[in-house]
Amino acid sequence: MKRAIIVHGFKGTPDTNWKPWLKKELEAQGFSVEVPDMPNTEHPNASEWVSKLDETVGDLNDGTIYLIGHSLGCITILKYLETLTGNQHIYASVFVAGFTREFKEYSNGHDSFFEKELDFDGIKKHCDTFTAIHSEDDSNVGFEELAMFKEKLDARVIAVNGFGHFGSANGVFEVPVVLDAVLSA
Repeated sequence: MKRAIIVHGFKGTPDTNWKPWLKKELEAQGFSVEVPDMPNTEHPNASEWVSKLDETVGDLNDGTIYLIGHSLGCITILKYLETLTGNQHIYASVFVAGFTREFKEYSNGHDSFFEKELDFDGIKKHCDTFTAIHSEDDSNVGFEELAMFKEKLDARVIAVNGFGHFGSANGVFEVPVVLDAVLSA
């Protein structure tokens, strides 16, 4: 069984932006899909978010697992992958408008996500494939972050334009590029 878990970002919910659309599309492709309601979205805490993701994933042997993150959901996935040990792994991670480092001008109290540098070598041991998608006109996360995913994780990178930060403020309620990235992982 293919399982997809979609992790929303800062101030998000399971029902915002394109998550309901992607959930429906993946279910039509035979996926079991969960979109956890991440805790305390106004003042997110990394350990709470990673714990919620861990709880949602559950048994890593229960199907082929795909993790899809949006914005702060991406760093949550990376931090979750850091917690895995031994042969534990997931199949694929898809990062949408993600970032790997703190932006002082846009941190909004995200400090707990950046208390230590990410262990990219360790992360790579626990996921078979990585894809990063970024829109050139994203005003929240710099376009250079796409190169970071390629450099640090050898991720397949997909550059698009016209999606902004992939949010409802940008009119983004359907993301065929994300669906295609999951299906081709």
